[in-house]
Amino acid sequence: MSEQNDNQQKLDFVRQIVADDCQSGKWDGRVVTRFPPEPNGYLHIGHAKSICLNFGIASEFGGKCHLRFDDTNPEKEEQEYVDSIIEDVKWLGWDWGQNLFFGSDYFQQMYDWAVELIKKGKAYVCDLTGEEIRQTRGTPTQPGKDSPYRNRSVDENLDLFEKMRKGEFPDGSKTLRAKIDMASPNFNLRDPVMYRIVHASHHRTADNWCIYPMYDWAHGLEDSIEKITHSICTLEFENHRPLYDWFLDQLGIYHPQQIEFARLNLTYTVMSKRKLLKLVQEKLVAGWDDPRMPTIGGMRRRGFSPSAIRNFCDKISVNKFNSTIDFALLQHCLREDLNKTSPRVMAVLNPVKVVIENYPEDKVEYLDAINNPEDPTAGSRQIPFSREIYIERDDFMEDAPKKFFRLTPGREVRLRYAYFIICTSVIKDPAGNITEIHCTYDPATKGGDAPDGRKVKSTLHWVCAKNAIDAEARMYEHLFTKENPDDVEEGKDFTAYLNPNSLNVLSNCKVEPYLKDVKSLSRWQFERLGYFCVDTDSKDGKLIFNRTATLRDEWAKIQQNSK
Repeated sequence: MSEQNDNQQKLDFVRQIVADDCQSGKWDGRVVTRFPPEPNGYLHIGHAKSICLNFGIASEFGGKCHLRFDDTNPEKEEQEYVDSIIEDVKWLGWDWGQNLFFGSDYFQQMYDWAVELIKKGKAYVCDLTGEEIRQTRGTPTQPGKDSPYRNRSVDENLDLFEKMRKGEFPDGSKTLRAKIDMASPNFNLRDPVMYRIVHASHHRTADNWCIYPMYDWAHGLEDSIEKITHSICTLEFENHRPLYDWFLDQLGIYHPQQIEFARLNLTYTVMSKRKLLKLVQEKLVAGWDDPRMPTIGGMRRRGFSPSAIRNFCDKISVNKFNSTIDFALLQHCLREDLNKTSPRVMAVLNPVKVVIENYPEDKVEYLDAINNPEDPTAGSRQIPFSREIYIERDDFMEDAPKKFFRLTPGREVRLRYAYFIICTSVIKDPAGNITEIHCTYDPATKGGDAPDGRKVKSTLHWVCAKNAIDAEARMYEHLFTKENPDDVEEGKDFTAYLNPNSLNVLSNCKVEPYLKDVKSLSRWQFERLGYFCVDTDSKDGKLIFNRTATLRDEWAKIQQNSK
């Protein structure tokens, strides 16, 4: 914290508020934040921004951050989501210690406070349906209309609310509403609903309750109970803050400070949990952890690292205005991390066989290969080389244009870590497809340049055919073709912009034997091809790799073009 206070010009506006509060002693030196997800879906990259902000501030200022589930809607919440959220926050590298809480733990306290507001004449039981409430809320230029039940007596409201609690009324027949101001310019203050009747089993409280608090009633109370100092929310809750303030002030209880920041928007991505749920339910993706999804689970399976996501969140910082971040920046942060941490190996995704005619038929030799030139501790490995190898089909052209510098008849190229080879002939099937490329090699060029000083213009990756391991590669592109899939044309749904080429499966890949016993979710750089991650579907000796990112850094190109 001291280093940050010495460099306050580097602080984002939220951290500056926290730093100023610490300096003034506003909260007696305490810093308590919270990450409050609703367990009604899987976390996505937008949540990662909030996670890193809340846990990061607590860490930087010597405070603590609570993980609190706002589990007030039994119809949409499941234990599956609770478990996935806990896993995701841990995977990102954050620890809440003993500070794991659930809004449902406070149901009785919330109920008691609701009774207190009724006794103060500040809440009433309303018999209007949800649609009738909407119809009487008014417009931005016209005040709403008072509910005909607004002036019920305190005793009648207490009696009705207790009966609601006991389950004596059907779903939707009654609500508890705050009595504030139906003429307020802020719609959130026009007698908002505090409780609704829902006869549904809760994943933690079972059937103990049949009335459940609305989010706006529960949110501020949960922060108050936990003595949060800085309640950090996204901008859409800015207009709700006066309502939170009103509840806390009417009850006269501990009052945290709410601060709003802009949520994360990414190009070619949707962040709405409702839309992500639709993709899953309609089987437009393979599940919440589909590697094309922006969920943390999907990104983990794709091959994203926690440090890459955290670095991305640091780079985009926080501000007070909505903007959209280019997906290329996220991938730039990913490449920066993977370049330093991912071992290099060789794989051939679209193989064609090369036969080296002057290499001994039964010989297999082992060549030294560097695991990662960016990591001096990564060491090296031995890769087998023999008479028959595989190269990428795209690395050969029988009739090549001038600027094609890879393998072609009569041209010499280098094989990575091995020898110079030159193509002498090709073999084709009856349809005219090349099935084998025949070459000769120069034994004097092992692992380096030719002794006579001749140069080649291309180095190819390869895999020894005798020892190659079969693998599958899943090549991913953006899930959407449109930069902003939320911006839909009239008569269309956001799913109209799904990219039909977002997944391309290559099933005949060859990888070097070093990868035989790789662990699920381990990350690798396939030389010249990109970064790949071992998919969780790999089993029974079948290796499946997800392409995490290409080697080309689009963000650097964008930055260069913007100068």
